[in-house]
Amino acid sequence: MSTVASTPTAMLSAAASQKAGTKEWIAVLAGMIGAFMAILNIQITNASLLEIEGGIGTGVDNGAWISTSYLIGEIIVIPLTAYFSNVFSFRKYILVNTILFPLFSMACAFAHDLNTMIVLRGLQGFAGGILIPMAFTMVLTKLPKSQQPIGLAIFALSVTFAPAIGPTIGGYLTENYGWQTIFFINTIPSAIMAVALAATLERQPMRLGLLREGDWAGIFTMAIGLAALQTVLEEGNKEDWFSSPFILKLSIIAFVFLAAFIWIEVKVEKPLVKLRLLTQRNFGIGVLVNVLVGVALFGTVYILPQYLGQVQRYNAEQIGNVLAWTGLPQLLLIPLVPMMMKRFDARYIGFLGISIFAISCFMNVLLSGDNSGDQFWIPNIVRAIGQALVLTPITAITTGGIAPSDAAAASGLTNMLRNLGGAVGTATLGTVLTKREQFHSNIIGQSVTASRDEVRERLDQLTGYFMAHGVSDHAKAASQAIVALGRVVKRQALIMGFSDTFAVIGVVLAIAAVALLLTRKTNVGRGAGAH
Repeated sequence: MSTVASTPTAMLSAAASQKAGTKEWIAVLAGMIGAFMAILNIQITNASLLEIEGGIGTGVDNGAWISTSYLIGEIIVIPLTAYFSNVFSFRKYILVNTILFPLFSMACAFAHDLNTMIVLRGLQGFAGGILIPMAFTMVLTKLPKSQQPIGLAIFALSVTFAPAIGPTIGGYLTENYGWQTIFFINTIPSAIMAVALAATLERQPMRLGLLREGDWAGIFTMAIGLAALQTVLEEGNKEDWFSSPFILKLSIIAFVFLAAFIWIEVKVEKPLVKLRLLTQRNFGIGVLVNVLVGVALFGTVYILPQYLGQVQRYNAEQIGNVLAWTGLPQLLLIPLVPMMMKRFDARYIGFLGISIFAISCFMNVLLSGDNSGDQFWIPNIVRAIGQALVLTPITAITTGGIAPSDAAAASGLTNMLRNLGGAVGTATLGTVLTKREQFHSNIIGQSVTASRDEVRERLDQLTGYFMAHGVSDHAKAASQAIVALGRVVKRQALIMGFSDTFAVIGVVLAIAAVALLLTRKTNVGRGAGAH
């Protein structure tokens, strides 16, 4: 049986086989290592940002660029992957980037300033980003239809388990061995992956002549547009969005270049991104559901560490331990999904998974100051169950009608938009959190006035406390009491803001669940010819 190749003929021959052999499975599993590590590295710095910021001497406001620059690199390169794997050959392209990915990662550990770290993380994301769609493409081109659900389940494990476990691994390494160690974690898995791929992928000639036929206008407009958009999403909330001239100018740039990119892709004969695939009902709706699920996947991994850090003052390792319970149960559940898909309609499995995921978010809408790590245990287990049932059926529905010759293009489009959905979701949720905290702070502040007896009583108690603990001046103690009460109000408003943010994620998932039911039934995992 032919291994993954860049030509439609080879893809068709691979997909037509009734059963993948050992060689094919080794290649697919090696590809999954790359997808897992690439996605892991989006989130692995989240729980450790404060330590990294201190290590490279940058401010708290700028540290988010450590994650953002990596994501920009990934989002730009993912849709380029199908084209460049045709030009340089699938084997050479994936092997070169498998080697570059850990090298750029290790280089990040030696960065001593923010600018260097941003450049190196961007290069790491650019190398790692290609590993995600190429792993996905191998499932669609090396495995027959009857075995694709198993491959998709393994891919789903990478996409959902990696973000959940990333902060856990990053937090543990940071607290025990220093933040630099998180950038060495890719070394051994990448070496194993490189050896396995080199042994199983067929050598193919490069087709450098395709460079002359490249959609370079599309590549240029997409790169500029996506980079500007991601920067707007990252910096917008901090700069108060369009009140900032910088954000306004970048937004115009993003709109103009992305509009030009879409126009070019629709008109050009050989487009970089086959946007016409979105006109296929299941693919179009499936991509929309993927985007909404991406908002929730990235959003929950962003919001929960923020809550534990800002409200409960957890350190990196403690945050990671709480999030681990979102990831670990998926190791047991996701392998069971292909068997379920043989017995039940994939749409209903996906609907159930998204609904359970949504319920886990709604379980967090009544947060109080008493909600710490232990109180998130049950919601996180519920979320793990939901996530385990989500991605495999959604991916099977989305790609069920895609021809093998379009597999690489469909893979790039799906993965780019899911990651972009995560970026948009994270920025939106950050804004929701800020605005709702301000709203609740104003509401609470209106009722916490000196004209109320209980407020005066509380201020007297706090004043007495401070005087009993070393403040001899009554006026100074009273002033500290007012400040302390203000902190209580701010903390309560922040907690209520987080509650509202979890509710928004739940609503987004509810929309995704309903949208999934609008797809056509797809018979997956029931034989090579099932569509």
